[in-house]
Amino acid sequence: MSESMRITFWGVRGSYPSPGPQTARVGGNTACVEVCAGKHRIILDAGTGIIHLGSALVVQHQADKMPITATLLFTHTHHDHTQGFPFFKPLYFQTTTLYVFGPKTLEQDLHEVLARAMLPPVFPITLDQLPCVRVVRNLNEGETVVLGADHSEPQVIVGRLPVTLNTAENVLIHALRSYAHPQGVYIYRIEHQGKAIVYATDTEGYVGGDQRLIRLAREATLLIHDAQYTEAEYTNPQMSKQGWGHSTWQMAVHVAQAARVKQLVLFHHDPDHSDEVLDRLEQDARAVFPATRLAREGMAVGGVVITLPTPTPPTARRATHSAPRPFHRLVRSTSTTRCR
Repeated sequence: MSESMRITFWGVRGSYPSPGPQTARVGGNTACVEVCAGKHRIILDAGTGIIHLGSALVVQHQADKMPITATLLFTHTHHDHTQGFPFFKPLYFQTTTLYVFGPKTLEQDLHEVLARAMLPPVFPITLDQLPCVRVVRNLNEGETVVLGADHSEPQVIVGRLPVTLNTAENVLIHALRSYAHPQGVYIYRIEHQGKAIVYATDTEGYVGGDQRLIRLAREATLLIHDAQYTEAEYTNPQMSKQGWGHSTWQMAVHVAQAARVKQLVLFHHDPDHSDEVLDRLEQDARAVFPATRLAREGMAVGGVVITLPTPTPPTARRATHSAPRPFHRLVRSTSTTRCR
């Protein structure tokens, strides 16, 4: 994967954070993945991993004085994918601009769900009191988010993309709504410069494979796929995990093989799985699909292989064309930033 598309894992656990000596190597923070595509920073989910991402962005901002701008995509609003959001430090800077997309859940708008998580007495300030620029919008299946090469704010296109926007220079984000998880979940495909990553967390495999997901992931450069359970846990007659909305590594590998993806990263690890358990899981998966790696905090993806830089310390497609839909802008700003 070229440096025009770089992915960093800040949180890789599911369900709840699991810090401690048994999880120190893989990491104990819940879901958060950063994608730098061209000049744009995209954040996938806001589990506790987003806290350390926010700290890193603030350090960068203090060094280069560039305002922070990012697009945050929620797959769904279960607690382990939102619990880090109130502690994301860039929210507390007036110069920050954050574009937020995600599904409407149980007839509640995304803004309403996020606001309810930041109400006294459970949190000291409300969402609307944050000083940053916030643009929060429900995203519907069949819509495409376009991040232009000129740093303009995102456009949301309903249906088929016009030729002028369907270019390699733009970042294209497609959403698939899956019901293989309680209340549903969004799976995202992000395309840029001929590369594509698919983020498929909190999804459960079907007999014969999830054909809609396989089509979305076709020929992807990288597939990030839920692999929370071992097969023994999934089929345990005393406490079967079938119907809980998560996959085994075998399900993830099946999708990767059927979609002919180039690389597979196993994600959303069970909080009770130690580093040793996950090491064995990775070995078993690689024996079947060699281009498989376990998601680890601090892991970055670039070039055509997965590399492991120095980790951050735990404490520190389309249908008929129509015009773009406007955002509901909560506050106004013209701030921009760059993605390293």
